[in-house]
Order: sequence, then structure tokens, then C-alpha cells
Amino acid sequence: MLEISASYVDSLAPNAAAIKNGQGLVKKKSFVQLHRSEVGELLFGQCSGSGKSNYECSVDFIVPEKPTFRCTCPSRQFPCKHGLGLLYAYTDGLSFEVAPIPEDIISKREKAEKRVENKAQKENSDEPPKPKKVNKTALKKKIAAQLEGLDVLEKLILSLIRSGLGTIDSKMLKAIQEHVKQLGNYYLSGAQIELRRFALLLAGDHDRDREASYTYAAEQLTTLHAFIKKGRAYLLSKLEDPELALDHTSTIEEWLGHAWQLTELKEFGLVTEKAELLQLAFYSYDDDARQEFVDVGYWLEAASGEIHRTVQYRPHKAAKHMREDDSFFEVAQVPYLYKYPGDMNVRVRFEEMLPRAVAAADLANVSSKAITSYPEAVKSVKNQLKNPLSDKSPVMLLHAAKVGTTESGQFALIDEAGGQLVLEDISALPQGTVSLLPYLNDAQLIDCCVLVMFEHRMDQGRLVAQPLTIIKGEAITRLLY
Repeated sequence: MLEISASYVDSLAPNAAAIKNGQGLVKKKSFVQLHRSEVGELLFGQCSGSGKSNYECSVDFIVPEKPTFRCTCPSRQFPCKHGLGLLYAYTDGLSFEVAPIPEDIISKREKAEKRVENKAQKENSDEPPKPKKVNKTALKKKIAAQLEGLDVLEKLILSLIRSGLGTIDSKMLKAIQEHVKQLGNYYLSGAQIELRRFALLLAGDHDRDREASYTYAAEQLTTLHAFIKKGRAYLLSKLEDPELALDHTSTIEEWLGHAWQLTELKEFGLVTEKAELLQLAFYSYDDDARQEFVDVGYWLEAASGEIHRTVQYRPHKAAKHMREDDSFFEVAQVPYLYKYPGDMNVRVRFEEMLPRAVAAADLANVSSKAITSYPEAVKSVKNQLKNPLSDKSPVMLLHAAKVGTTESGQFALIDEAGGQLVLEDISALPQGTVSLLPYLNDAQLIDCCVLVMFEHRMDQGRLVAQPLTIIKGEAITRLLY
């Protein structure tokens, strides 16, 4: 029999409205027929709707990691509320009568199997795969444009540094925004985002707001200057390469606007087969610099103990048409886990996933993978921050003998040796969590694991961390939502 949970169905929905509408069909008893195949891998039925005829819908789990939704309704949303409602009816325990698989589904299955067979034959063929054709002439023109754009950006950055941040007024901010637009013409999307972020930091309505942003604005200029140097050196060396090959060992390609394809990641060996992931934290925020909503999840890879992140970008203009990511509370069994180039917390992506319930062994594994030495953790973070193009907010899983307070009354993680790591809310996250710690019982704060995000306070010369999740025994307490 098919084993799925309501939270798994939630994860398949394109947005919160689809979840509500799917559940609403069950509450209204809109399904006039509910069937399942004898083996149980197919759910199908009929749902009354606004049309004269009932909508015929089905969810096929013949490939468990990738369920196939089918429906005769005219909705452009995928999956539609009828397919989701069918699954909610199943998770709610409604009775599904065993019935023969409809002929049209059998036919569609056969066609799908044929496509899979043809693909497998090509992959297993003795003939070497045809190399991907690269339009080298067009690519060289793009590189030339990028180099020109770096020159333009460098002139602006050096001018801002010579003038000083205090001289930037509304007229200069407008000029910076014009440069932001120009960078798009030079195929420098990464620099475009960071320059816009710089402008936003100094666009406060009050002088006091701008003064508080100077430290972060200076850091942005440092980052952009480093990108100019590294980007120029990389592009010049790439022009000397006859193959114009991609760099799969760093994040420079993303900074230069390259969108990695799964086939490319696989070609470079950046894929792990049969991985298991447990999500430890999730949050969404509106990134004005990117002009996108961003959904971020942090996951523990069971085998390696590494903390990865999934990232989904939803442009403001298209957000309502895109599926939102959400919290996931089960273990994701992933056939192929693709990993993007990077350092700590590399971005990962998977196209297919089969959920299973979290077991005691999974939580015991979380505990075994937590870092116990704070000096070791801090050293790793500092090494990451030395690279100006790296992620400035690394996340780590630490073991705490106790979550207590310092002599000054601040919350801190305390390790077995008595070492302390101060906990404070940081600017990189959309909400604070430290204020929630007093509401947890004392038992949760002793001999526990804590997922934290680090931040270097440049104006204070301190490294602080904000708690995202606390894991104790069989309880995972998410502080961020």
C-alpha cells in the first residue's frame, strides 16, 4: 500500500492557496468517486466542479520519487487542486475502492516507459556521447562584453572610494542605479545584484539610517572590488583556453551570470546517488536587491554530515505563477543529488524525492554529525570569510553542553570545555530567534545540537551566531519560520 503523509502532499503543492483549495474539496465532499489500483500505486477518481461533467483526476506513483498528476480540468496550475485533493482524501483515511487501471492511463504509462527505455539505451550505448556544441564565437563576444563591463564598474567603484561614502547624495544614488541597469547589458548579473544592494544600503530616508549602513556598504564595495579583480583574471585566462571550459571549482561562474544546468553538474561529477536529506531549517524572504522572493532550506546529508542548502528564486513579477518551497518534516530519499560549486553549505538540487518518516536513528545521526569543538568551527568560518566572494553567512551544526548565558547576560552556546559562542540576532535573517530561547524548557537546552548561522560584525570585530534550530533527543525545535 502507498504510504504518504499530509506534509508530503503539502510539499507537492505550488502554493498555499492550492493546499487550501485541495483540502477544501475533501471537506466539501466534492469527490464522487475514489479508486485505487490493486497494488495501490495509482489513485484515481472523479471530482465535481463547475463544468457539466465531473473532472477525472489521478496521481500515479509508478515511479515513487516522481508522482505523475493527470486531470481533465482546464486549470493551468500544476498540480491542480483536484490532484492534491485526491491525495488529501487518501491521507485523511477516506475509502478508496479497488478498481482496474483505466485504459488511457495504461497507454500513457507505456509511452512514458518507452521514453525512459530510449533514454537508457542512449546513456548505455558504447558510442561516446556527442559533445555539447558551444558557439565559441558568441561566447568570446560575451566575454569581451563582460570585460568591458568590469572596466566600467571599476571606474565607478574607485570613484566612490576616493569620494567617500559620506558624499553620496540622491544625485549620486540615481547615477549608481543607472550603472545597475547597464551591468545587465554587460552580462554581469552577479555584480548587478550586489551594486543594487549597495545602493539600497545607502538609500535610507534618514541620515541616521544611512550612517548605520556605512559599514555594510563598505563591505559591499570590498566585495565588488574583489569580484572585478577575480572576474577579470578569470575571463582573460578563459580566453586563452581553446575549449573555453567552465570553472566548476568555485562560484565565479555564477557571479558572471552562468546558470548551471543539471547536465553540466553531472558532467563534472557534482552529483551524489541515493542520498538521504533531513531538513533542519527553512525560511523565505523578499530580496529587494535581487528583486525576487527567496526560499532557503538547510539540510543535513545523512552520509556525509554536511549541511547543504536549497535555494529557489521567485522573481517578483512571476512569483504568483511559481511553486513556493516550504518546510519539510520528513526524510527526503533522493535518487540524484546535484551539487553546485562552492565552499560551505553548497547549494544542492534534486528533481525527484521519496519521503519517509523520521526515525530515532535519523536523529541519533544528527547528534553524531554535530561539531563539538568551537575553535574548530570558528576557524572554518573564518577561512570561509577570507574569500570575499564566498557566502558571508555560513551555517553549521554544533553540539552544546548547554545553552546558557555569559557574565554580561547574553545567551551563548557552551561546549564541554567551557568555551562560549555568543548568540545574537543577525542582519542576514528575516527575523530574530534569540528572544525565543527563554520559552524553551531547561531540558531542551542541555546536551543538545544547535544549527546556527554565523555573521562577522565588522564594526565590532566579533563573530556571532544566531540559532535556527535546536535538536534534543527526538525533538526538532525550529526557531525560524
